[in-house]
Amino acid sequence: MLLLPVFSIALLFSLSIFVHELGHFLAARALGLVADVFSIGMGPALWKRRIGATVWKIGWIPFGGYVALPQMDPNSFLEGKNSEVRGQRSEAGGGQPEVRGQRTEAGETPKPEPRNLPRVAPWRKIVVSVAGAFGNIVFAFLLAAVVWQVGKPSSLQEQNAVVGYVEAEGAAAAAGLAAGDEVLSVNGRAVANWLEVAETAALAPGETVTLRLRPAAGGVREVELSLEKLPVGIRMLPGLDGMDACHVAAVGPGSGAEAAGLRPGDQVVQFDGQEIFSRAHLSQLVEAAAGRPAEIAFRRQGEILRTTVESRWNEDLERHLIGIQFNTLGDLDFETRSHPTPWSQVKSHASAIFRFLSALTTPSTSGAARDAVGGPVLILIMLWHTARASFMLAVWFTGFLNVNLAILNLLPLPVLDGGHVVMNLYEWITRRPPSPRFVNALANVFAVLFIALFLSLTFRDSIRHVVPPLQRWWSGAGETGGLPALPDAEAEFPVPESTEGGP
Repeated sequence: MLLLPVFSIALLFSLSIFVHELGHFLAARALGLVADVFSIGMGPALWKRRIGATVWKIGWIPFGGYVALPQMDPNSFLEGKNSEVRGQRSEAGGGQPEVRGQRTEAGETPKPEPRNLPRVAPWRKIVVSVAGAFGNIVFAFLLAAVVWQVGKPSSLQEQNAVVGYVEAEGAAAAAGLAAGDEVLSVNGRAVANWLEVAETAALAPGETVTLRLRPAAGGVREVELSLEKLPVGIRMLPGLDGMDACHVAAVGPGSGAEAAGLRPGDQVVQFDGQEIFSRAHLSQLVEAAAGRPAEIAFRRQGEILRTTVESRWNEDLERHLIGIQFNTLGDLDFETRSHPTPWSQVKSHASAIFRFLSALTTPSTSGAARDAVGGPVLILIMLWHTARASFMLAVWFTGFLNVNLAILNLLPLPVLDGGHVVMNLYEWITRRPPSPRFVNALANVFAVLFIALFLSLTFRDSIRHVVPPLQRWWSGAGETGGLPALPDAEAEFPVPESTEGGP
C-alpha cells in the first residue's frame, strides 16, 4: 500500500511539469523557434536522448523543468550574433539561461558552432511564454473531466458549514455555539461549507471574526470569536470544527461496543438520544454518560439499528470509552461521491488562489497569508494524504496544483513566464528590446530571491510538518501513520487524519 501513493504522487507531479513544458515546446515549434533542450527535472541528466534538433532529458532533481529556447533570450547576440548556444529556460519553477552546447560521450564539451538565429517577433515570444500556463489549464480541465465522470470522495465538511464539534468550556462554548449550528457567514462573507469557514477565518484581518449562525434550535444570531494561531503558523477558530462521519473501523474485544453488537463498517448516528455530528462530538457524549447504559443508533447496510451500550473507564487515557476505532482514511470516511463539473472545479481552484493572492497583498491580512504559504514539502505532504485517502482525490488536488502553477507563473515577475510577457510587451510597444544588462541583472536578483524563498519554505515546512512526527517516532511515542496530518484550515480541501481513535 505504501508504493501506491508514492507512485501516484510521482506520476501526477511529473505530468504537471511535463504539460507545462510541453505547452512551451509545442508553441515554440509551431511558431518556428529553435528548441535545444526539453528537460523534466533539474540538475545532471538521469536520462537523455537527442530527437531531431532537441535533446530530451530527465534531471536528477525532480522539481521543475525547462525548455531551452535560445531565441527567447533578450540578449541581442543570441539573435543573429551569438557564437555559443545559451538557451533560455522557460520553466515551471523559474530559472536562468544555461544550455551551452552538447557534451560528447566522453564527457568533453566541444566548442559550439556559431549559429545565426533569426529574430523573433515579440508577439510570438509572448505566445510561447503563455503557452506553458495554457498547457496546465488544459490539463486541469482534463483532470476535472475525469473527476466529473468518476466522482471523488466528498466529505461532510465539503457539503455543509455545520458545526460538528465545540470544545467544552472553550471560547466557542462560552459564546453559546453547539454541535449542529450552521455557519452562514464569516465577517459578512457567505460560506457554503466548512472549508470556506476555515479558509475565511484563517485569512481574516485582525484577531477576531464575526460568525453569523443559524442555531440548531432555530433563529439567526451573531457571535464574535478570537482566532488562535497554531504552532504550524495557521490561524483557526479555537475549539471548533466541522462535521465528520463516525464510521467504525474496529471494535475492541471485550468492550461495551462488542457487547452491544457493533461491527466494522457501521456508522454511529445517535448516542444517548442526541444526533452525532462528529467523532469528537461522540467522544464528548460518551464521556458525559459516565459509564451508565445509553442508547446508541447506527446505520448498517442502509438500515438504522438501535441498542444499548455501556462505556468503561480507561485508566491509561483517563476517560470513558465504548471501545471503537474510526476509519479516518479511505473512501469509507467520505459520505458521498460528488461529481462537480469541470468548469466549477477549475473556477473554484482559481478563486481560491486569487483570494489567497489578494490576502497576501493586503496589509491587514498579509501576515496570516504568509504563514499559510507552503513550499514543495507541504505540497508533497498534501499529495501524500490525498493519494492515501483516494486516487481520485489526488487527481482532483493535482487539478488544483495545475491551476495554481498556471496563475503563479503568469505573475509579472522576472524569471517567471509573466516576466517574459512584460518584457516582450515592452519591446512590442516601444519597438526596441529592453536593455540586456538590465534584464539580466533583474533576472539574477529575482533568481536569488526565488532560491532563497524555496529554501526558506522547505526548511519551515520540514520543521513544522516532518520533524515533529520523526521526533515522536524516534522517542518511541508510537507510529505516526506516515506523514503528519494537516489542519483543515491549511488547505481548500479536507485532509484526512492519519491516526485512528475513538471513544
